[in-house]
Amino acid sequence: MLTNVQFDKVYLARGSTDLRKSIDGLAVIVKECFELDPFSPSLFVFCNRKRDKLKILQWEHNGFWLHYRRLERGTFHWPSEKETAPMGVSQRQLRWLLDGLPINQKQAHREVTARTIL
Repeated sequence: MLTNVQFDKVYLARGSTDLRKSIDGLAVIVKECFELDPFSPSLFVFCNRKRDKLKILQWEHNGFWLHYRRLERGTFHWPSEKETAPMGVSQRQLRWLLDGLPINQKQAHREVTARTIL
């Protein structure tokens, strides 16, 4: 789903969000509550109170995408609402979250940037 999507940053809305909100309602949250630009090349991820549904807001060229995911079993490992500011995560951490894993994987291999070939 999100494999061909071009984006620079990923923001998670901490705590729960009323997912009855549509594109316009979520864009208002991004603009007014988070003080971020909903038209930026970013993904804005929202989760419901039960933590079994996600909505991802994304701007592309001339319109918004609204990705929706509902789990049939289990929940997402979602960050609590200790702060109101959105949480920035990497693309790799988003993939872990969507796969049902915690964002902070202590067992994951560190990313390596190769500089030369021997």
